[in-house]
Amino acid sequence: MNIKKILRLVCVLALGLTLALSTSAKAQPQHQVTPIASSADVEISSTNVKYIKDLNLLVFEQQVKGTIGETMPTSVGQLDGAPVLGYVFPTTLSPEDVGFNKTEGVVALAVTTHPDFDDTPLWDENNDGNFKNDGRIFHTHWVVLAPNDQVAGGLAVKEFRKEDASVVLPPTNPGMPMYMDSPGFEVVANSNSLKVLIPLGRVNGKTDFQFDAVTAYMEVNTSDKNRPMLGVYKVYSVSSGDLSLPYSVAQQ
Repeated sequence: MNIKKILRLVCVLALGLTLALSTSAKAQPQHQVTPIASSADVEISSTNVKYIKDLNLLVFEQQVKGTIGETMPTSVGQLDGAPVLGYVFPTTLSPEDVGFNKTEGVVALAVTTHPDFDDTPLWDENNDGNFKNDGRIFHTHWVVLAPNDQVAGGLAVKEFRKEDASVVLPPTNPGMPMYMDSPGFEVVANSNSLKVLIPLGRVNGKTDFQFDAVTAYMEVNTSDKNRPMLGVYKVYSVSSGDLSLPYSVAQQ
């Protein structure tokens, strides 16, 4: 994906977010949800991505004003309507850089927690021998985000038809008809800091991308064909303020 397309997509996403956050926006989504209440735990104070040359490793980090893990989703006991809390890094990486086919949208690294389901079938995040009970533990996804006016946050994970033979997903994907992967990167949550450790080879060797940081409430939908399967219903904090992806990778 060339730089002009990336910038255009970033502008579209920023516009969608601006409209979603504006109380004067005319169009209001029909479906209402009750997001997790805002708190200092989801208020971003800083963000950075560092490339550690000696280890050939990228470290994505968000710092918040509160404590990582103090604010968590409450189980609803089913997949439909299941709450998802995300600490998200939208980037200018291309979908091909993280194992998807070429498609329009913005690639984001999402660190999520959701107690009602497990979408990392290859990973046992709590090391208890059960690979199907780890949804509450912070874990990582690559997703492709696209504007969506059916949800209050203005964004959703891009979906596709199951019969579409042109779609390519990494072999670590969770088997859902969305541009989503479960890459199994290490997440380190400590006090007010959340870090993700990514070997450089897992992003096609790229260190020259731009990024931003967002915290958001998402929700799963399996019953309403007019809404996305995984949409953003509330944006708590945007590091840049306008989703402009202004930050660069620091070399260390």
